[in-house]
Amino acid sequence: MPVAAKLSSKFYDKLGDDVANELVEWFNLVDATYRSDLRELNELNFARFDAKLEQRIAQLEAKLEQRIAQLEAKMNEGFARADARQEQRIAEVKAELTDSLGALESRLSHRLLGFWIAQAATTVGLVFGVVKLMQP
Repeated sequence: MPVAAKLSSKFYDKLGDDVANELVEWFNLVDATYRSDLRELNELNFARFDAKLEQRIAQLEAKLEQRIAQLEAKMNEGFARADARQEQRIAEVKAELTDSLGALESRLSHRLLGFWIAQAATTVGLVFGVVKLMQP
């Protein structure tokens, strides 16, 4: 919004209306030219700033993507190590359980065998006792 320059009445009286109006118009034209130049300069500066900002954002995004990729690689490596340790521990526990189960099965087999032998002896004894009682 241009500001119209206006001179004092003494100035108009000394130079005359035509010259004073011409001088005022020239001031307004110079003001408009300076404003236009300033606007163009501001637009150029903003365009350069915007371009630099875009470039820096792109660089930042590239760095961020690189760091995220590195972090993902480290995480995947850590997960792989943890999985390997977990698989190893599971195999160890499975082996321990298998050994324990084998030992338990062996002891149980011996006890069951002893139980059945005792049961058979008792049954044979009962049969002989009933047979003896049944004889006249």
